[in-house]
Amino acid sequence: MKMARGAILFTLASSLASVALLGCVGCSNASIRAGADPPVSPPSQMLEFSVLYSKNCAGCHGPNGKGGAAVPLADPVFLAIADDATIRRIATNGVHGTPMSAFAQSAGGMLTDQQMEALVRGIRSCAQPAALGGTIPPSYAPQSAGNPQRGADVYRTYCSSCHGANGSEGKAGSIVNGSYLALVSDQDLRTNVILGRPELGAPDWRGDVPGRPMSEQEISDVVAWLAAQRPAIPGQPYPNSATDRAAEGIPVGIPGGVQ
Repeated sequence: MKMARGAILFTLASSLASVALLGCVGCSNASIRAGADPPVSPPSQMLEFSVLYSKNCAGCHGPNGKGGAAVPLADPVFLAIADDATIRRIATNGVHGTPMSAFAQSAGGMLTDQQMEALVRGIRSCAQPAALGGTIPPSYAPQSAGNPQRGADVYRTYCSSCHGANGSEGKAGSIVNGSYLALVSDQDLRTNVILGRPELGAPDWRGDVPGRPMSEQEISDVVAWLAAQRPAIPGQPYPNSATDRAAEGIPVGIPGGVQ
């Protein structure tokens, strides 16, 4: 019996040792496997311009800084009139009352100061000073107040051939649409007048009338005229009463329709 108990204890001890050894090998292999995957960096440490731009800017400004709904950031004229401080300020704080939101953490956004600097440097790297051919562009911000009465004459001279006599028609479409004017600031209007949209056939401030570029004051005046067309309450007036809705032809039974 003593020999049997000894054999049993020896067998049990050997089994426990084997299990412990296997456990150590397993832990060692698990550590190797975990170490094979590269560490994941927090989003706040991403400083690569192409990634930051594609995730934060391309949706509005276009995948290559052109062709989007907003100002083309890679446009050589834009980069000639907007200095780094201007680009940094707008990207940091956004533009109140427009779709341009703040991106810096200091203003409620998601990007760190280092990421904001990476964006500014990357945008600036698209500059092409020679593209202006030595021409001095108008200033980014207005140097004097615009006059909407004079602006109406400026509009007829430089803009009506594409946007129509009153701004609501023509081959380039309406430039006085209330919803559009509600979405853009006066500075947006000024920037668009200076830059144009060459990819859409709209020339910059030099090409509306051949041989006659727009002056600083003419740009300010036409912006004042455009701003004067901005409605106090943008959007189409909607019918309120059941009678009004019926007159508008809104079907019965749909939300907001005649009951």
